[in-house]
Amino acid sequence: MILERKIKVLETIRQGKVGGGESHLVSLVDYLDKSAYEPVVLSFTDGPMINRLRQSGIKCYVISTEKAFNMNVWDQVKQIIKNEQIDIVHAHGTRAYTNVLWPAHSLNIPVMYTVHGWSFHEDQHVLIKRMRVFIENMLVNHAQLTISVSETNQSSGRRYMPGLSSVVINNGIDLHRFDPDRTYKDIRAEFGIPKDVILFGYISRITKQKDPIGMIDAFSRVLAHTKDIRLLMIGEGDLQEQAMERVKELALTSYVYFDNFRQDVPELLNGIDIYCLPSLWEGFPIGLLEAMAMGKAVIATNVDGSKEIIQSHNNGILIAPSDSSALSDAMVALCDDQRLRGKLQANAKQTITQKYNAATMTKTTEALYDSIFTSCSPTVMQFEGVVKFVFLQNTINTLFRLVYGKSKQPNIQS
Repeated sequence: MILERKIKVLETIRQGKVGGGESHLVSLVDYLDKSAYEPVVLSFTDGPMINRLRQSGIKCYVISTEKAFNMNVWDQVKQIIKNEQIDIVHAHGTRAYTNVLWPAHSLNIPVMYTVHGWSFHEDQHVLIKRMRVFIENMLVNHAQLTISVSETNQSSGRRYMPGLSSVVINNGIDLHRFDPDRTYKDIRAEFGIPKDVILFGYISRITKQKDPIGMIDAFSRVLAHTKDIRLLMIGEGDLQEQAMERVKELALTSYVYFDNFRQDVPELLNGIDIYCLPSLWEGFPIGLLEAMAMGKAVIATNVDGSKEIIQSHNNGILIAPSDSSALSDAMVALCDDQRLRGKLQANAKQTITQKYNAATMTKTTEALYDSIFTSCSPTVMQFEGVVKFVFLQNTINTLFRLVYGKSKQPNIQS
């Protein structure tokens, strides 16, 4: 589509650290056609992602908050949208969306919502889950367009929100950055890991969702089978200290190596042999795709997103979530069977090359930007905005009554 001017998109996300959604945003911004689109990034924490984008010439803003529906930052968000003359707000993830929804609607700016993983999931208390479903339903109903990052992500949403309308765009990987044929620095030498051992990699947030304790327990069982293995755990999160304590309890300090999030993910992946992602739930895990792009054998849990990517014992191995025994069995199998490991490595790389690349993902997203930009004329948005703004005000007040037991009226001055 030929447009008279560039479409200016505010790409907004919860945090500036390294994670699946953040990797997705970076790839999207990198691959956008800069002759037709001008991305501006807003993150609600600072971090390596922001530094990386600024170094590549992308304008970035950071408004510090880790709270959802934080009315104290809405005026700042609104000012950014006005000053930058934003045409479309693209919210990546629930937390970011809750803090741009009101400012965008108050200015009649269309919003796209990419669901990297629903905020509700099966192991939550029923009341918390019900509240999260209520919030997600409100968010999708106020977006001009919702993107699901996988078919299973979409179907799990429809299970609780039958009227959900979304477009499926799978996450894609930058195949130039994640290329196993490139030359990389020696990560093993940096950590002091012997070259002749099998190195397992856990590169993810160290949180309940990613089951780091189950990962450590499984690794401990594999050590009883062979001592020629090591585990590299890269990431941060609220279970990081507990994970380190678990390693000490099991006397694994000589076998397990920790580090915080790093920008050299391709180098880390190049140095490992087998990638493990024992998640309890997922949207569409980019870390898994990155490992497969680097031609690594992968073990993942049979949850939304991962089960859509992996055909077990063909391009990876799927196990049940919360089952560290099954994880250790899969790890032993890949240690013992080099032929199986080689098959999984080759098929993993082929899967990503054929189905999950960033160029295709970005082209599809650009088409949606074009569609929203041309269909959401100022006149139509002004008319719809008055109706939706009043409804949004009532909905958010209801939400605050449910959470706090009283109404908290947001400041809605234009």
